[in-house]
Amino acid sequence: MTRDRGVELCMSGLGFGLIGLMLAIVGQVICSALDINPVVVFDQALPLLDKAITLNSLLDLQWHLLVIVGLLPAGLVWLRDGHVRVDFLYQRYPDRWRARVDLLGNLLFALPFFALILPAARAFLQRAWTSDEGSRNGGLADLWMIKAVLPLGLALLALAVLIDTVRLIRAAR
Repeated sequence: MTRDRGVELCMSGLGFGLIGLMLAIVGQVICSALDINPVVVFDQALPLLDKAITLNSLLDLQWHLLVIVGLLPAGLVWLRDGHVRVDFLYQRYPDRWRARVDLLGNLLFALPFFALILPAARAFLQRAWTSDEGSRNGGLADLWMIKAVLPLGLALLALAVLIDTVRLIRAAR
């Protein structure tokens, strides 16, 4: 399998996450309108869901799926140069100048951001893991599973920025 094919498969999988997000929203709206709660009850506790799917667990699931489908592909988007920038100013300048501007941006903004956010994200996950955190309002259980996406996604994004920074150092010469 080629690298591009792997990227496309990953992005397609995350696209299915968007479908899951939409289904959770629609399901919650319908069940709320019909006053159905809990939506599904299980005989045994399941990872993340516990013993039932409730309106609150559907609400929690929406937020967490949004983080998953938004954060995990961020590194791929960065490497494909698909992130937001002010192109109407940027396009007029030569490649070397653009590489220097991007390099400066990575060093001034991305590096301090990751230096602060990666340790905080790890601590966020560690707190959820050690306390066996679950929703206090009948939502999702085992929130550490979802909170693990934050440091993972940020680490993947930091790796993408590092790769981009090395590329920019070469291009800026």
